[in-house]
Amino acid sequence: MRSAGWKFWTNRFASDVICHAVGKARTFVSDGRGNIAIISALILPVLIGIFALGFETSYWDQTQRSMQNAADSAASAAATNGTNTYATEAKAVASLYGFADGSNSVTVAASNAAACPSGGNTCYSVTITKTVPLFMAQVAGYHGDGTYNGGFGKQLTATAVAKQAGGTRNYCILALASSGATGIQANGVPFANLNGCNVMSNSSSTCNGHDLGAGFGDAHGTNSGCGVTSENGLPVVSDPYASLATNIPSNTCGSTYPQEDKHGSIASTNQYGGAKSWGNTVTVCGDMKLTSNLTITNSGSSPTVLVIENGQLDTNGFTIATANGSQATIVFSGDNGSYTHAPTGGGTLDIQAPTSGTWSGVAVYQDPALTSGVDISAAGNSPTWDITGLVYLPHSSVTFSGIVNKSSNGASCFDLVVDNITVNGTGQILNEGQCPQAGLSMPTATVGGRGGLVN
Repeated sequence: MRSAGWKFWTNRFASDVICHAVGKARTFVSDGRGNIAIISALILPVLIGIFALGFETSYWDQTQRSMQNAADSAASAAATNGTNTYATEAKAVASLYGFADGSNSVTVAASNAAACPSGGNTCYSVTITKTVPLFMAQVAGYHGDGTYNGGFGKQLTATAVAKQAGGTRNYCILALASSGATGIQANGVPFANLNGCNVMSNSSSTCNGHDLGAGFGDAHGTNSGCGVTSENGLPVVSDPYASLATNIPSNTCGSTYPQEDKHGSIASTNQYGGAKSWGNTVTVCGDMKLTSNLTITNSGSSPTVLVIENGQLDTNGFTIATANGSQATIVFSGDNGSYTHAPTGGGTLDIQAPTSGTWSGVAVYQDPALTSGVDISAAGNSPTWDITGLVYLPHSSVTFSGIVNKSSNGASCFDLVVDNITVNGTGQILNEGQCPQAGLSMPTATVGGRGGLVN
């Protein structure tokens, strides 16, 4: 958006000077006592002044046009940047046009909270101000509206407003980093491959020696090497799944939560295997240990929600799977303390999440109220993860070293939400791209595209 009020003043100023000169000339012409020599002597300085003023106002016009071009380009660059360095970029672009902030009476100011013509205060503005010296205008009695090197000056201003053409970006790994830890870390990992999925850290990211094969590696703080395309300074992505905790079934366990002893022994009531036809909600109080492969079939029309209260899911080298046509969500809930609230063991999670309903797209869910006993040291490896849907571990420090594939009976969709993640070894996610079919709304952020001027 351009400013052009100065044009009115310069046109008015020139008009007033000319009218004044013509008036004087008419006075002398009507006075018979004058003569042509006197008239010429009086008119000539005025005419010279008029021409000089014309050149001076033309200089103002030319300078202001250059300033406007610089402001337009700087505002577009700021909107395209869209990060916390937008002002630095705006000033750098203005400098390329010869208007360096703080030099030669130039000021460049940028904002990312400008009013947009369509409403809101999310536009980017750049205002360039420059004071130029006065020459012949002083002879006509005009002293300007600024100072230049201690003398009179004329202040010129150009303003442009641009809006970011934002786009939507989905993330298959979101590190919430509420603990303040580095959200995403990787060292070496020559075989890591996230199959082009995008990753986001609400703090910083550091990937030494490999970009993880991620498409976009985004970070709120500094991103060092994560993602084929790395971006810094992006807005924090809010947790889209925390509110699901209100749907966790009530704890019916009382105060008894059997735990495995140091030899792995546990009460028979907490041992599971074989084929299970389960209804909408199944609650396990304490540790759940597989003693053979376990296959879950939905006995009703709704998926099964398996709630493990104050306990781990020890696959014990076996597989827990959803049968063809069946779906399940595994929820870890309970109290903070000495309990483990996570999958363990050397077997396999072969889970297809529900494709509709309250837990749509959610395969594994840790209650966000849990802050202890939630870490996972061998994600994707012990147990192996063959999962369709979301694994939600909001306060977990996760070490990811295996290969995540889709479930045997589900679509190709995997999403991981953690506090922070360290990628080691293989670190691969295979077969992505079908999360809509899997019923999962992935973590999403609006990120900047190219900026464009607005009127």
